[in-house]
Amino acid sequence: MSRVFLTWAVTHSVKEVQTEDSVLLFVVAWTITEIIRYSFYTFSLLNHLPYLIKWARYTLFIILYPMGVSGELLTIYAALPFVRQSGLYSISLPNKYNFSFDYYTFLILVMISYIPIFPQLYFHMLHQRRKVLSHTEEHKKSE
Repeated sequence: MSRVFLTWAVTHSVKEVQTEDSVLLFVVAWTITEIIRYSFYTFSLLNHLPYLIKWARYTLFIILYPMGVSGELLTIYAALPFVRQSGLYSISLPNKYNFSFDYYTFLILVMISYIPIFPQLYFHMLHQRRKVLSHTEEHKKSE
């Protein structure tokens, strides 16, 4: 969901951030991640998973995940002044629904949500890496 949000609700909607280096940062991280992920799935379905693909799947995230998150956060941060100035996606009171929404504040809350979520997901992946790759190493030693 974060990819749809970053692509459409931030990068597509705020034209001024489309030339930011941070966009390149998250797009490169996402692209490499998906190439590795779908290679892993494909070879797994074929019951012929090369160790290099398994290793890449459970190792390169160590760099790619923080790289992607940094690009995402920097892009949202770069969008903030434009969102505030334009009132993009914001709904002010009074209106017939008696409802307000401030997209600028929402973006700040999204950025803050990375604080508890990122470490939890990152450490989960580190745990998975330890579990999967240590199992592979033990299997190789027994052969």
